Amino acid sequence: MVENFDHWLGNQPILKILRGKNSKSGPKLNLTVQFEKTVFSTHSLNDDDDEADVEVQSFLEAAAVVAPITSSSLRNKGKKKHLLSTVVLPCCLCARISSSSSHASFSSFNVVDYGAHGNSQIDDSKAFLKAWKSVCDASENAATLVIPKGKTFMLQPISFQGPCKPTKINIKLEGTVIAPKKLDGWKWSSDDNEKDAWITFSNIRGLVINGGGKFDGQGASWWGCKKCNRPTALRFHGCGNLDLNSLNHINSPRSHISINQCNHSKISNLRISAPKESPNTDGIDISASSNILITGSTITTGDDCIAINGGSSFINVSSIHCGPGHGISIGSLGKNGAYETAQEIRVQNCNFSRTTNGARIKTWKGGSGYAKNILFDNIIMDAVDIPVIIDQQYKTDDIKVKKVKDDKAVKVSDVTFVKVRGTSTSEDPVQLNCDAIGCTNINLEGIDITSTNGEKTRASCKNVQGICSSCTPNVPCLSSQNNLTINKFL
Repeated sequence: MVENFDHWLGNQPILKILRGKNSKSGPKLNLTVQFEKTVFSTHSLNDDDDEADVEVQSFLEAAAVVAPITSSSLRNKGKKKHLLSTVVLPCCLCARISSSSSHASFSSFNVVDYGAHGNSQIDDSKAFLKAWKSVCDASENAATLVIPKGKTFMLQPISFQGPCKPTKINIKLEGTVIAPKKLDGWKWSSDDNEKDAWITFSNIRGLVINGGGKFDGQGASWWGCKKCNRPTALRFHGCGNLDLNSLNHINSPRSHISINQCNHSKISNLRISAPKESPNTDGIDISASSNILITGSTITTGDDCIAINGGSSFINVSSIHCGPGHGISIGSLGKNGAYETAQEIRVQNCNFSRTTNGARIKTWKGGSGYAKNILFDNIIMDAVDIPVIIDQQYKTDDIKVKKVKDDKAVKVSDVTFVKVRGTSTSEDPVQLNCDAIGCTNINLEGIDITSTNGEKTRASCKNVQGICSSCTPNVPCLSSQNNLTINKFL
C-alpha cells in the first residue's frame, strides 16, 4: 500500500505532464471536469489497498494516452485545492470514478450525484433508483453505491432489483437512511400489492452492505396500529452470497431484517434495536436459506432476536448479545397446518439478558415437518424468564389452534443443550412441552440455572425422550447419565 498518497501521486509521470513539468507547450485538453483530491481517495473503496493503488496508477497511465492536455489550462494559478487543476474526463466519468487493472475493475456511484438531497425531508427514492440503475448496469466486475456520511436520506418503500452485471455490488452506507415518520406519509407504488417491506433487495448475487451507517424504520407510528399490515424494514430475497456487516438498524415497523432464499451468506457486526414493547420487531428472520453465518452482533428488540424459520439448514449463530427480546428461536414452524423443516442449526457462545425466552424451539399444533440436529452450546443467561424451552404447542390459546387435532405435529428430534448457565426469573427455567407425537433424543448437559430471587428451581416436561447429564435443575422425564458424549454435528 502507498503510505503517502500525495507524495506518490505527485511523482507519477502523468501528473508531471498535467502540471507542465515534462512539456513546455504540452498537448491540448478538451474536457472540463475538475479532478479533486477527494476523487483519488476512491481507491480506498477497494477491499485490497495494494490492488487499489495499482488501479489508480493504471488509471493515471491510461489518462496520459487518452486525454490531450494543455499545460496552460492545467495550472492552478497558485491555488492548492486541486491536485489537478482542470482535467478532462470522458462524460461517463462525471458521476463516477472508474479504475481498472489486470486484476480488478470497479466503479463508484454516489447518490448525491444523482440528485439525492440528504436533508431528511425530501423524498430521495428516485435519486437512489437512478444511482442503482447505474450500479446494476455497470460493465466493471464490481460496483459501489455510496450513501455519504453526514446526510440523512428519506426513502419511501423502494425495491432494488437484480440480476445485475457486476459480480459484486457494495452498498457503502456511511450516512443515515430513514423511512417516513408518520403512517400517512408512506406512499406505496401501484405495483406493490403486498405492501410488506420498506426496502427490498431481490435477486442480487454478491451484495455487500456495510459502512457503519444507519437504517431507521421510524416504526413508532406503526406499533400502536393493531389492524395495520406492518412492513418489514429490510427484505432480502434471492440474494446469494449476501454480506451484511458494520451496520446500525433501529425501530423497524415490524421485523428489522428478513432473509429469504439467500444461501451462503454472512451477517456480522450489526447493532439492531427497538423498544422491548414494540410488537413483532424481530431482529433477523431467516427462511428457505442454507449456509448462513450470523456473528458478533447486538440485538435488542420487542420480539425474537433471531428467528430461524422453515426451509432453513446449516445455520451458524455465534457471539450474539440478545436482550431485551424473546430470545433466539427455531421457528415458529407449522403454522396453519404447513409442512416446514429446520435442520443442522448451531447456536454458540451467546449471551441473553432479560429476555422472555432464551434458547427456544417453537412449533404450531397441527403442522407437519421436522426440526432436527440442533445444538445450543455455551449459552449465558442473565435474568431470563425461560432460558431453555421446547414448545410443541405454540399459541394453543388461539381459538383456531384449539380446534386442531392432536395427531399431527412438527417432529422435534436430535436437539442438544450444552453448558447453558445463568439466572432465571422463573421457578421453571427449563420447559420441555411436547405434543402427543413426542420429542425424541433431547439431550441436556452441563445445565446450571438458578433463580434470581434465590428460590429453588425445577424443570417441567411432557412427552420427551432423552438424557440429562449434570443438570440443575434436574429434568425428571429424562434419563440421567454422567459424562454424556454430545454429538456435535456441525
